[in-house]
Amino acid sequence: MSCPKFEVCGGCRYRDMSYEQYCQLKRQHFIDTLSPVISSSCKINQPLFIPDNTRRRASLAFEASKNGLILGFNSQASHQIIDIQNCLLLTPKLNKVLPFIKGLLEEICQTPYNIKKGKKHISSRITKGDVFICEACNGIDVVLEYNAPLSLEHRMIIFEKSQADNDIIRISHRKDAFSSAETIIEKIAPFIKIGNYEVTIPAGTFLQPSAPGQEALTWLVMKYMQSVQGKIADLFCGVGTFSYFLCDLPDVKITAVDSSAALLKGFNASINRNQIKNIQIINKNLFKYPLDKNELKDFSAIVFDPPRAGASAQCKEIALCPSGPKIIVAVSCNPATFINDAKSLISGGYNLKEVTMVDQFIYSDHSELVAFFTK
Repeated sequence: MSCPKFEVCGGCRYRDMSYEQYCQLKRQHFIDTLSPVISSSCKINQPLFIPDNTRRRASLAFEASKNGLILGFNSQASHQIIDIQNCLLLTPKLNKVLPFIKGLLEEICQTPYNIKKGKKHISSRITKGDVFICEACNGIDVVLEYNAPLSLEHRMIIFEKSQADNDIIRISHRKDAFSSAETIIEKIAPFIKIGNYEVTIPAGTFLQPSAPGQEALTWLVMKYMQSVQGKIADLFCGVGTFSYFLCDLPDVKITAVDSSAALLKGFNASINRNQIKNIQIINKNLFKYPLDKNELKDFSAIVFDPPRAGASAQCKEIALCPSGPKIIVAVSCNPATFINDAKSLISGGYNLKEVTMVDQFIYSDHSELVAFFTK
């Protein structure tokens, strides 16, 4: 589908191509990128392409001026905001609430608030920030992000306007990406479905961008893990996307590890609520303190899904463990850093048997993958 703003918006670089041309280009680029670690015995599976109108979460920027408020995505390699009313990437429900989000921000930005400087109170206004929207199974979750206190007037605006929109179920605020989000109104706790479980999600949490993308990744992971028994490590586990599937395997115990205390708090509450007995959660920074050979030797298999920086330190430890797990499934959102991780594993005696591209970011340069290693 064509978009009138693809030439200026940073989200869809290749939208001027036909779908067939784009798929061929993306697949070839993927193969070329992975060529340093692909051997003749490695099977490169057909890519899984996730279509338009499936992106369930998005980060948008806003800026208010005397000419009005603009809300949208940044132009490619720029801080300029491209105002949007509808985006082909987003789910219909997210597109539906964009006018509400814009109207809410307009009213917040038009309402002054007081800040104290010394003994004086100075009136100020919010002029820019970001907003994060996420479609849960039961409604839309919104996080407003701007570096200003949330005044009583702003709280009242959020409360009153949210009552008029049945799609919005929670609105929170934080000053920046490193601050905790304060919930202003929650009509009902947002949840998503992962496998057989309803999983409540914290405000602003990381999720796979689309539900079909999440399903594709978990299907591939479970394809390789379905016969595993014993102890399984789910590293960089996040909200537990893979743990919820793995825990239903017979005769397994899952050790889920991540550095985010906020994510793990929600994960722990969810497994308690769902009465899942075979998941153990560990809060640990795997970049600085990866599992060592004494911790790795008891695992039958490992699944890891690190951020874009990859899992270099952990893969080096795995490679140094002579009695390490026989099966490793690597999920990566950055094929370039995956190459370094794969080289470490290969140097430790692992064979890269299969790899599959999952294209969650259609018409862009970005792609994800699932790779299967055996020892």
